[in-house]
Amino acid sequence: MSSALTDGELTVLGLLVEQPRHGYELERVIEERGVRAWTALGFSSIYYVLDKLAKRGLIEATNAPSSGKSRATFHATASGRELCAAASREALTTLTPMRARVLIAMANSPGLPDAEVVAGLTRRLDALRTQLADVRAARSRQAPLPAAASAIFDYSEVMLAADIGWTETTLGTLAKETAVDKYDIKKAHHALYSPPSKEFTVVDVPELRYIAVDGRGDPNTAPAYANAIEALYGVAYALKFASKRTLGRDFVVGPLEGLWRAEDPTVFVARRKQAWEWTMMISQPDWIAEEMVQAAIDNVARKKDNPALGDLRLHTLLEGTCVQILHIGSYEDETPTLDRLHNHYLPDNGLTFNGDHHEIYLSDARRTAPAKLKTILRQPVKTA
Repeated sequence: MSSALTDGELTVLGLLVEQPRHGYELERVIEERGVRAWTALGFSSIYYVLDKLAKRGLIEATNAPSSGKSRATFHATASGRELCAAASREALTTLTPMRARVLIAMANSPGLPDAEVVAGLTRRLDALRTQLADVRAARSRQAPLPAAASAIFDYSEVMLAADIGWTETTLGTLAKETAVDKYDIKKAHHALYSPPSKEFTVVDVPELRYIAVDGRGDPNTAPAYANAIEALYGVAYALKFASKRTLGRDFVVGPLEGLWRAEDPTVFVARRKQAWEWTMMISQPDWIAEEMVQAAIDNVARKKDNPALGDLRLHTLLEGTCVQILHIGSYEDETPTLDRLHNHYLPDNGLTFNGDHHEIYLSDARRTAPAKLKTILRQPVKTA
């Protein structure tokens, strides 16, 4: 018969050497002493371990009720006491190799986006801090403790504190390695955000990410539009601050952008705004993850009730080939430019529509005179 004991078996056997116990009492002691902080031993596995120890003749059951063994009292046999002592002496001098799965994850981390690695380590850090608080609370409930029990709690606390320190250091190192100048989409994609105002230009727009809200109606009067803009800016700034705080990466909040559509494109030239459908957006750096967006939405929602927050989402847009121009002036004065684009430039160049009309608002309409507003008018196109 092999003398080897698993960690769970040695733990349960040691508790029965200490004194006879039934299964529920073993569970209570394991919970009270914070045993699960240093060995994997679930409630259901206690009886599995008891069965294994009993079959090996290391423990015996007494006073077992006929209905089951949940209240059977187990005690260590002489051979069980002997093996427990031998295994404990060996364990005192044995160095346990580090096999933490997080080390495997770090070895594989080059294959993951930086944001996902940081987000995962941040969740790990929160869980470790919670676990350390639980261990300290368990220790406090049982104070004063004998030296052996105190040493167990000391070890658990030191190991958790070391893991917390390692995780914090790793997050800091990652933040330094991935640190770049403050990201600004207008600089990162200069050609897309600086078209001339005198002529149409053709650009290739790559896949970009936005936070977005959909709606319908006149942007000047529809409450849904005002709610959407408020929600977008609230979440955009929440993401900016969270990114800088948790990832060490800052960015400039991008300009407001809008996708505009209708069953009949002529409504844009005719300015029949009640028929307009829209998706209002603000661009996001590629390291902003879904869970960060949801956390930002929740954060903003706690401060103010806005129905548009429930519709806000992270949106990926690939427009490809586009024709664009910079319009300077009131939004109401876009009609001649759009007419020239739709009825002259596109047909003259063998092009047709291939997506929603896209506007990028470079000016703050609240602080800029209508005649000086700068708006990029962009239209995805394809060969007619």
